[in-house]
Amino acid sequence: MRLYVPHDERRPQPEPAVTNDGLAFAVGIGAWLIGLAVVLGMLAAPVSFDPARVLTTIAVGLALGITGLLVTRLRRRAR
Repeated sequence: MRLYVPHDERRPQPEPAVTNDGLAFAVGIGAWLIGLAVVLGMLAAPVSFDPARVLTTIAVGLALGITGLLVTRLRRRAR
């Protein structure tokens, strides 16, 4: 087994995979919105949990998802 392969013997790198990043971010944002609906429903029920912590997590997830969606759209326009 060789630990080093000379450059001229290496295989060429494959082409990058084509993905739909906007769809991935949109699905993630949708999942966070479903989570938000569940947590808001749990607030009406007598369940003991820390709503501030859960709502903060959901808010951060939504903010990151929306930021990712905006960055993806800006990159698409720049091309």
